[in-house]
Amino acid sequence: MGVESRRPPFPFLGSRGAADLSGTENRELRTENAAPGAAPFDHVLAATVLSLVAFGLVMIYSASHVLAERTYHSGTYFLSRQVIFAVLGTTAMIAVSYVPYRLYRLLAYPILLVGLAALAAVVGGAGQTIRGATRWIPIGPFNIEPSEIAKVAVVIWLCYSVAKKRELVKSFSIGFVPHVLLAGGAAFLCLLQPDFGSAMILVVLTFSILFVAGARISYLLGSVMLAVPVVWQLVAGSAYRTQRILSFLDPWKERFGAGYQLAQSQISFGAGGVLGKGIGEGQQKLLFLPDAHNDFISAIVGEELGLIGVLVLLAAVGVLLARGFRTATRCRDPFGSYLAFGITMLIGLQALINVGVAMGAFPTKGLTLPFVSYGGSSLLVQMAAVGILLNISRSAADPAGAAAGTGGGGTDGRTTGPGR
Repeated sequence: MGVESRRPPFPFLGSRGAADLSGTENRELRTENAAPGAAPFDHVLAATVLSLVAFGLVMIYSASHVLAERTYHSGTYFLSRQVIFAVLGTTAMIAVSYVPYRLYRLLAYPILLVGLAALAAVVGGAGQTIRGATRWIPIGPFNIEPSEIAKVAVVIWLCYSVAKKRELVKSFSIGFVPHVLLAGGAAFLCLLQPDFGSAMILVVLTFSILFVAGARISYLLGSVMLAVPVVWQLVAGSAYRTQRILSFLDPWKERFGAGYQLAQSQISFGAGGVLGKGIGEGQQKLLFLPDAHNDFISAIVGEELGLIGVLVLLAAVGVLLARGFRTATRCRDPFGSYLAFGITMLIGLQALINVGVAMGAFPTKGLTLPFVSYGGSSLLVQMAAVGILLNISRSAADPAGAAAGTGGGGTDGRTTGPGR
């Protein structure tokens, strides 16, 4: 049998990219590793995530115990709830790391429907409104944020779709429009909550995945130009969004008004200096900085651990991203490559925006710092997503999985990328 022509999952990587899969999805699933647990997963990635979670628990307690004592008469209220989700998240991460990632190709549409249905349920009346935003569905004593599920669901579907349509991804009607419309629909449901931050992340993720899949730059740039007046209208047509932009541009002008939270966050970073005041010694958590244990926890890190602490935190996030992108470029299966890239981008974007908001580089958004901020559903979903990433890393490191990834295109099972 002749050798098939293949191109790498990431067109700009040239011959370093992975070989495409040949045959149907069912055949690809049948050629999954004979011993899926044989290859080791990425221990550096797993250790980094668990370290961030442990660090987050310490900082959540430090940032929230005063608020928890005053509001719930228990200084460990937020910590105990986060510990529950940390245990559940760790269990989910380990369990999902043993689930063959190729299975998500068969489950892409069901997972997408669950994510979209959850978003629709929030805006349809099942959601709980907290401080003017309806983003959560109460389940017993906990609140679940469907947008966290939807973001991962959209990433899985997008990666499945672009991998399936690889030769047509440059097409406007097949490779571009369906993906943009689907992601736009999910983003619209987020805007109705309103959750502008999650909506923007979905849009940026979609464009990033389409870019690495090889979509035409002209389509991407053209849609961005068309989106500019829409975004402008979303901001200008909303009084509270306009106020957020104005307070972002000059938070000190509205020091005790719309710019209060950002101004207090900047005070927190500045007060920490280089070495910080020490864990537990910060002042802003004494009910001065709203959401100190959640969206603005990086400001508490800056105050209590200083510039050094913030740099170490960012370095840990950088290691996580480097390992994720490494997995994406090493995986020989296009779907696995795109999925690793999408999950890594999701984590990286959310971390970038969260820290940027706290420092005043971006307008205020309600996004958590992955693995560190308080937020049970966010932590659980993100750790499960890392489990998928760990499984892809195991497949990329397993020679048997690599052979399976080539789909039997050649008689000797070797990679036959365009550079060979």
